[in-house]
Amino acid sequence: MKEFLDSARSVVKDRYAFLTPSGFVPSSLPGWEKALCQVLISPALGARFSQLLITLQSDSLCQGNTGRNQYCLYVLEGSASILSDNRRHRLEPGSCAYVPPGKDVQLLSGAPTARILIFQKEYHPLPGTANPLAFVTHEREIKAQPFPGRQAARVQVLLPAEPAFDMAVNLLTFQPGAGLPAVAAHVMEHGFMMLRGQGIFRLNADWHPAQAGDVIWTAAYCPQWFAALGNTPASYICYQDVNRDPM
Repeated sequence: MKEFLDSARSVVKDRYAFLTPSGFVPSSLPGWEKALCQVLISPALGARFSQLLITLQSDSLCQGNTGRNQYCLYVLEGSASILSDNRRHRLEPGSCAYVPPGKDVQLLSGAPTARILIFQKEYHPLPGTANPLAFVTHEREIKAQPFPGRQAARVQVLLPAEPAFDMAVNLLTFQPGAGLPAVAAHVMEHGFMMLRGQGIFRLNADWHPAQAGDVIWTAAYCPQWFAALGNTPASYICYQDVNRDPM
């Protein structure tokens, strides 16, 4: 009954989707061996990117070439390792790895289980600008900055804010009672996952209480707003498209 009530919170509308973990369904994806793959957001929903939740077991293996797509990986739980540009990097909770298009990549679990959130988007080169390079970082290495207009909200920019990147992935953390300074309606679309705490989202004209594990997609110009509820800070990870001419 609890799982049914949780999945009953899920809503899909023309300009947004609010999805709860009880409703996530496994998929079989090429290149992922003995891994649980859940497609959270994809072009089938109306998005221009994909957001995947991958659970690796000790014998899981992912390998292949990124092709036209770029990937941003964020480790939620457990540990793993990634091989890119002939270098292997260890990943732990809070690690972020960026893999540009046209790269061979291999991903292995380093624990009995590891859960990894992946944002996947076709890369659009910017004339006169070199394509981004692969890298690995960790959220503790990135200083949290006050969100514009809100001292009680902090943002950590996981991907460099440089013209070569046509997507951004940020962590936002809100103290209890803190919220965004205004209802935003802009050209960027978003993919969210609540990481910790709880809060409330306004999506279009609707209101949705949110908790850790919930996933949200918003289309361009969908009005949106968030505030943290409860007695502990709330945080989410957020994708958006950036740095390209809208035409």
